[in-house]
Amino acid sequence: MREFLVVYLKGFSMGSADVVPGVSGATIALILGIYDRLIRAITAIDPRAFRSAVRVSEPAERAALRAELERIDATFLLALGLGIGTAIVVLSEVLYTAVTEYPVPTYGFFFGLIAASAFILYGEIDRWTGRRVTVSVAGIGLAAAVTGVTQAGVSHGPAMIVLAGAVAVCAMILPGVSGSLFLLILGQYEFITGTVSAFVDGLFGLLTGEGLASVFETGTVIVLFALGAVVGLFTMAHAVRRALERYRVTTLAFLVSLMVGGLRLPATEVSSNLDAALRADLAVAVVAGIVGVGTVLLVDRYTDGLEYAKPHR
Repeated sequence: MREFLVVYLKGFSMGSADVVPGVSGATIALILGIYDRLIRAITAIDPRAFRSAVRVSEPAERAALRAELERIDATFLLALGLGIGTAIVVLSEVLYTAVTEYPVPTYGFFFGLIAASAFILYGEIDRWTGRRVTVSVAGIGLAAAVTGVTQAGVSHGPAMIVLAGAVAVCAMILPGVSGSLFLLILGQYEFITGTVSAFVDGLFGLLTGEGLASVFETGTVIVLFALGAVVGLFTMAHAVRRALERYRVTTLAFLVSLMVGGLRLPATEVSSNLDAALRADLAVAVVAGIVGVGTVLLVDRYTDGLEYAKPHR
């Protein structure tokens, strides 16, 4: 139980980072010394191995299921997942309030986080080749283009929510890249944090006699997002991991360039929310950005020297 609680608290720390664009939960896992264990556990999961769960009443199948759960480190994943989920639920309302009621300092802070993270990760690239420059330019252009489209208005339909979950979960693979940043680029960040906040409010509303309609509506979105995360875990996350193993630096250059292109969104949000008191608001945004940069530099200081990289190619 003590180990379960420790892992739960580490998961809470990861989840707290995952809610904030520009700070990666994988980076926190690296700092806390559980990154390698996390990657091993995730990539060990094989849905086909759980066929024994259908016949769990049989002793042999029950023993096989227990052995499989031990093999994938299920207790560790459960504790970590509960911690991450708790943090997301607790902090989503705070972040939703921040982006809707205080957009200038909030997006200024996000800009600083993302820019500093990109700068540090670009430092991981030891040598720039033609291919790396090409994929970097493509990454910046792609993220900037997608951000421009999503800012003009984007669907929050089932397909987009599933896609957002699948893309966001890939951030678990690479320290420094934030899943929340991908939600920003896809235009889903405010919607998802608002939905989680409304879901929690709906659950508390049940205690005061309110109906199930709000819980059912927001809960459906959360289930779709979780479904996307599961799908991404067995598809996109594995593909990113293989790309990192074979072409780490080129893949890193592309992912970091997505971050740079994604800076268009917080910059636009800051500029579009400046009122008549331009200088005062702009100063607040700049200070918030500096705080964001300082936060990333502090995290980077504690990860300096921690090895997670695969051989360069």
